Amino acid sequence: MSSPRFPGPPPLPKSHLPPPCKPAAIGAAGVALIKRFEGCARRRSDGLFEAYPDPATGGAPWTIGWGATGRDVTPGLVWTQEQCDARLGRDLTRFAADVARAIGDAPTTPAQFDALVSFHYNTGAITRATLTKLHRSGDFSGVEIEFGKWVHAGGKRLEGLVRRRAAEAALYAKGRSA
Repeated sequence: MSSPRFPGPPPLPKSHLPPPCKPAAIGAAGVALIKRFEGCARRRSDGLFEAYPDPATGGAPWTIGWGATGRDVTPGLVWTQEQCDARLGRDLTRFAADVARAIGDAPTTPAQFDALVSFHYNTGAITRATLTKLHRSGDFSGVEIEFGKWVHAGGKRLEGLVRRRAAEAALYAKGRSA
């Protein structure tokens, strides 16, 4: 006699799902997380900030301020604190819009949204990451596990990324219990 096959645990009752909200902008907790891990690095003695090479590759992508990258960030670039802060604001608006498009109408708490924006800001991978598909399907525990898989850069496991992904997973989980 064969045993019945169980496809997995039953879906969570609707009362355990986050309220159906659709955040469109990153909140204070997400900005604080990004700032904590990005830092506004390479401040010179004159108070200006200079571009620096990616820590994993020793070259591209060049970075400045609060982790800003792009074609406009090149060796020798120097910004003021105000330029760093303004770029962060523009980038966060763009990355939040990317996340909102990627998750669609999936129920999402503000804390979950913030964690996903932080992840995307650092990886640029929101559209191809398994954690996005898991979030859309309501597998929030699976998302928390997936964060921990994104800890490599330049082929190396980086402890800074391990800590960041743990912080993102914790923020995401906070959204489930709020």
